Amino acid sequence: MPKYDCLRCGCEMVYLDTAHFQLGQHSFVFGDLPNLLAGSMKLVIYRCPKCFKVEFFSPEDAGSVTDTELPQVTCPVCGTVHDFDYPKCPRCDHDYYK
Repeated sequence: MPKYDCLRCGCEMVYLDTAHFQLGQHSFVFGDLPNLLAGSMKLVIYRCPKCFKVEFFSPEDAGSVTDTELPQVTCPVCGTVHDFDYPKCPRCDHDYYK
């Protein structure tokens, strides 16, 4: 495990655990179903023995940032490359749904 220093007091932090944290939220209508479908996120937990602050870190084996990036699309009007889920081009406001 890598070593981290506390951002508050500078003391070396102690590794506690690697845990999965549930994503999503509880819904009044559907109960815990949206919470279960959202999945979980793996985090490494460290605690400072001096000031007792807790820090969460992504594990080193979580993959590169490109694994989580959205696919890109090129605007047919101005040529701007942006995330595919934008309904309009952020540069020229070309509407993809018209």
